[in-house]
Amino acid sequence: MKKDKNLGSLKTYLRWPIMLTPILVLMNISIALIDKKAGLYMMAYVGLYVVIALLLYASNRYALEREILNYAANYGKVQKQLLREMVLPYAVLDKNGRLLWGNDEFIGIISDEKEARKSICNVIPDITDEYLPKTKEMDEELHAVIDDRNYKIVMRRIELDEMTLTSSKGLGKELEQFGNYNTLINIYLYDETEITEYIKQNKDQRLIVGLLYIDNYEEALETIDEVRRSLLVALVDRKINKYMQGIDAIIKKLEKDKYIVVFQQKFLAELQSNKFSILEEVRTVNIGNDMSVTISIGLGIHEKSYLLGYEYARAAIDLALGRGGDQAIIKEGEKIVYYGGKSVQVEKNTRVKARVKAHALKELVEAKEDVVIMGHALADVDSFGAAVGVYRIAKTLNKKAHIVINDVTTSVRPIMERFINNPEYEEDMIITGKTAQTIVNPNTLLVIVDVNRPSYTECKELIDLTNTVVILDHHRRTDEAIHNAVLSYIEPYASSACEMVAEILQYIGEGLKLKQAEADAMYSGIMIDTDNFLTKTGVRTFEAAAYLRRHGADVTRIRKGFRSDMQVYMVRAEAIQHTEIYLDSYAITVCNAEGVDSPTILGAQVANELLDIQGVKASFVLTKFNNKIYISARSIDELNVQIVMEKLGGGGHMSVAGAQLEDKTIEEAKTIVHDLLDKMKLEGEL
Repeated sequence: MKKDKNLGSLKTYLRWPIMLTPILVLMNISIALIDKKAGLYMMAYVGLYVVIALLLYASNRYALEREILNYAANYGKVQKQLLREMVLPYAVLDKNGRLLWGNDEFIGIISDEKEARKSICNVIPDITDEYLPKTKEMDEELHAVIDDRNYKIVMRRIELDEMTLTSSKGLGKELEQFGNYNTLINIYLYDETEITEYIKQNKDQRLIVGLLYIDNYEEALETIDEVRRSLLVALVDRKINKYMQGIDAIIKKLEKDKYIVVFQQKFLAELQSNKFSILEEVRTVNIGNDMSVTISIGLGIHEKSYLLGYEYARAAIDLALGRGGDQAIIKEGEKIVYYGGKSVQVEKNTRVKARVKAHALKELVEAKEDVVIMGHALADVDSFGAAVGVYRIAKTLNKKAHIVINDVTTSVRPIMERFINNPEYEEDMIITGKTAQTIVNPNTLLVIVDVNRPSYTECKELIDLTNTVVILDHHRRTDEAIHNAVLSYIEPYASSACEMVAEILQYIGEGLKLKQAEADAMYSGIMIDTDNFLTKTGVRTFEAAAYLRRHGADVTRIRKGFRSDMQVYMVRAEAIQHTEIYLDSYAITVCNAEGVDSPTILGAQVANELLDIQGVKASFVLTKFNNKIYISARSIDELNVQIVMEKLGGGGHMSVAGAQLEDKTIEEAKTIVHDLLDKMKLEGEL
């Protein structure tokens, strides 16, 4: 029946002589009506025509069908041969990914046809079940490497109807098997090895723009004799030029301490593999200078625009300098990679920058009606003390000011109580984030202290509510930044935000006079962040402390306020008792601070105390609070804990840093810290 159906058009073509017989009969009748004798002759001829037509149809029908079927079979063989010898690798799979048939090119590529018939995944592991097309409307594409060749793989799902299944008969045993499947997957392999290589070469030959700055040019020269200064500059310049020649770079000195570098992108991997060894090489230059020379490098990568690449390089070098220098930063779009940053930031002796920032802040305060000051979440003493200092600036300039604090920690409470219900201060001096959102408008000055990451602030929504934002912070910058700041004063070398604000206070004007409670708050902030002047202290730290002492700061009163109760002391002692010394140098413990008002601050205190243990290079204290694991990291000078914490999404300083882990248990967080230290030791970063 199917055969007759397929040959229906052919039968119609063969029967057309017979189908014309009625016309001849009508013509015969018409002639007979005119002339009977002529009609009889015509009838004889019509009868002869019908007999001959029937004989021809009966004798040629089967022969013609046989010839057509032979032609179709021969055509199928030719088609099969063309498919088999086609240069494009092509194959047919069943819907489960088993190879049914493949041409010579395809079989030659996969090499193991037997395994492919079990599953194509056995010979091309990149093709997993999820890549097999589920509908015929959309092709699946992926890229894979087979025997060191790159291929683009295209898979197309086809649904076979009854006609297609029937027509596959007679096309050869291998192709006839398709008739047993209703769904097939065609797979094509496009060799893109050469194209990939050309793309790689094009990418490698693109130019990267970089900026190289000497961080402490003036300071380093001041530490040696004048006759040796030119020699020091020449040695540093020679180190830089020799290093850049090794990567076929063009380097041009823009100023005495600034260079611009251009090199091919293929050398970037080399720089990354040796972790920008030029940082260490320059640091080792010593001809009697007391201070090591350090450099910062900013590289910008943009595939479509060299101008944008240069802008990225400028952003990278600004970030490197904002993080204290002595490091290289690569910026590619939103992706930022850090290298170096292991040396201690050098305190700058000049206060010119502080004076300039103070005058700029004064102008901004004078231009606004309201000032809102905000620190980081779970404010500590340094954050609150710095906010109090800015509050005094605003009040001195006769401006309305508010300090935003949501949760009051135990360390801040004793100091804050001196401002609450105090007739010398307004009732709305300290407000919550929700209240602040009703106050802040585009004309409000928002001052952010002791933090430069929007996600860490007390109320990050305030940042978008105003057009004027000022940042005063001593933490290293990260790739998460507050982009709409009109004034940014970030100095990683500073011991604390209170130290920076204390310097600014001295340039506001003679009318500014700190009250005793304010001086105590700021002095407390310096004490806490320096661990009683033991870490990150410099000349300017003590000068700021002396300024606060002159304004009434009382060390005895401050020390009494810092005393802890017995419960907190026992928790701290228990955490120290269960400390684990990992890799013989790193103290790791858990601070079980349930029921304690300020668990994160307690964890920081434990981390500080662990540094008093001989042989401990760094301490890591894990504290669970509000469904997060807070990690407090501390060191003296042998490990840059800021780099360690940045790898966990945190940050800080070389000796004081922290991070937060979400959706982790204490044990999982501990394992993460172990694995990170192991990895850094293996890579030579410890």
